[in-house]
Amino acid sequence: MNYNIIALLVISLSIAFNGICCTSAIVSGKITKNGRPLLWKNRDCGEENNKIERITSKNGRFEYIALFNASDKFNKEAWAGMNSMGFAIMNTASYNLKDDNIKEMDKEGIIMSEALSKCVTINDFEQFIINHKKPLGVEANFGVIDANGDGAYFEVNNTTYTKYRLEDSNDGILIRTNYSYSGRQDEGYGYIREQNAKHLLARHILAKDIEPITFTEELSKTFYNSLLNQDVAKTDAEWVFDQDYIPRNSSSASIVIEGIAKNETPELTTMWIALGYPPCSELRAVWLDNNNVPNELRGIANNGTAQLCNDAVARKNEVFSITRGSGNKYLNIKMLYNSNGTGYAQTLGAINKRYYYKTLKELESKRLDK
Repeated sequence: MNYNIIALLVISLSIAFNGICCTSAIVSGKITKNGRPLLWKNRDCGEENNKIERITSKNGRFEYIALFNASDKFNKEAWAGMNSMGFAIMNTASYNLKDDNIKEMDKEGIIMSEALSKCVTINDFEQFIINHKKPLGVEANFGVIDANGDGAYFEVNNTTYTKYRLEDSNDGILIRTNYSYSGRQDEGYGYIREQNAKHLLARHILAKDIEPITFTEELSKTFYNSLLNQDVAKTDAEWVFDQDYIPRNSSSASIVIEGIAKNETPELTTMWIALGYPPCSELRAVWLDNNNVPNELRGIANNGTAQLCNDAVARKNEVFSITRGSGNKYLNIKMLYNSNGTGYAQTLGAINKRYYYKTLKELESKRLDK
C-alpha cells in the first residue's frame, strides 16, 4: 500500500473542503462589553469577492442589509444579514446532517434571504423552517439573534432541525464550524477551528468583555492552531501551510452583527464588516437607517465587485504570492505580522481599532438620541 498517495489524497480532500467552510459564534449580552448580543461569521467560500447591499421592502416584507457574492447580480442569496426588525441570521455549512439522496442542494443563501424578509423573532424563524416547503435543499447550522436579545442555532437538513438556545449555554456563548452537534459523530469539519475559537475567547468570556472587534480584529486575524498549541505569527516562520486556522485563503469576510439593548429601536442594530480576506481588510459599520451602505462596500466597482473588497483581495494576493504548483496553499506570515510592526494585519488592525472606537462614540450618541 502506498501510504504517500493516501496521505496526499487526505490532504487534497481537506483542501477541497477548505473553500466552503466557516467559523461562527453567537454571544449573549451577559458576557459582552456593553450588554448587547453578537452574531459572528468568519466566512469561507469559493468566491473571494463579496459585497454588502440593502434590499428594500416589497409587498409588505422587511428591509434588510446582507452579505452577498459579488457575482450575485440580483442579490438573491444572502450569506449573513440583518433586517429592519432587528432579526439577524448567518450560517455555516454542515457535513454530518444530510440523511437522504436529494441532489438539489446549497439553497442556504436563498433561505436566509427569505427569512430576512419575513422574520422578526427566533420563534418566527423556527416556524418558518417548520412550515417551509420540503425538501429545504440545505445542510447547515443557522445562527440567529433578534431584538429581544435571544439567540439560537438551528441545525437543519432537508426535512428536520434541532434547536440550540443561547440561554441554555453554560458560558453565554455558542460556537459552530462545519459539523453539527446533532449530526453523525466525528463527521464533518472544523473541529480544530472550533477549539481555536474557544481558546481565543476563553479570557474574554471570563472578563465578560467581548465586543465586535474581538472577532474582526482578533479571531479573524489570529493564526493560532489549538492542536499544535501554537500561534505561527509569533514564531520565526516565514512561509506557513494554510490549514486549520480561522482565517484562511478562502476567507472572504468577517462579519459581526451587534443586537440592541432593551428598549432600543431595531434601527440601531449594527453590522460591523471586514470585507475580503480579514487579515487584510478594513473595518466598516452599517445600519438600516438613512440608506447607510457606503459605496465602497457595494457591488458597483468593476464586474459588480466592491472596492473595499478588491483592496483586501489585492493585499491577500501579496500574502499568497506563490501561484505555481501548490504554492497557493502557503502564506507569507511576515507580510501580515513582523517584528517591525509593518505587516498588513498589524497596520490595518491599528487603523480598524481607531475606526471602531470613533464609530462607537458616534453610535453611543445615536443610541442616546433614539
